[in-house]
Amino acid sequence: MRHRYETEFWVPYPIEQVFGFFANPENLPRIMPTWQKAHIESAKLTAPENMPHLPHAVAGEGSELLISFRPVPFVPLRKKWRALIEEFEYPSHFCDTQLSGPFRYWHHCHRFRGEVRDFTNGTAIRDELEYELPLAPLSDLGVAFAQANLAGVFRYRQNETRRLLALESGA
Repeated sequence: MRHRYETEFWVPYPIEQVFGFFANPENLPRIMPTWQKAHIESAKLTAPENMPHLPHAVAGEGSELLISFRPVPFVPLRKKWRALIEEFEYPSHFCDTQLSGPFRYWHHCHRFRGEVRDFTNGTAIRDELEYELPLAPLSDLGVAFAQANLAGVFRYRQNETRRLLALESGA
């Protein structure tokens, strides 16, 4: 059975900067929880045609990433995750799908929209996930645990994104 998880947060930075930050594959391990010790094992990048030139790599539509990480804290076991960027529309969204990895199914869309809060221009970042746990339907008993785990991981991602964007901006 497929499940959904959605979360949204806001940062006081322009949409072009925020989109560029997320489109840079080097930032993915930086926003994953440190205990996961995430590494990009390989990256086949396809440069987007509709995005301004940036001083770093960009994973556009057709890009494929292979990431390794620890799925459980304090356990040295590593899992590999191969993902494909299937949609890429600058500066509104990009979506990735798991080709192989820890889930039976995984589709993740990152959506961005400019938004003013308290008279400050910024960007709302929305994550929309659709996933299926391995060993379904047996694993569907663990959906509450999976949702809680996703909430913790995305809280960490949001905090690190805020911190790293502030450093990038010199704030």
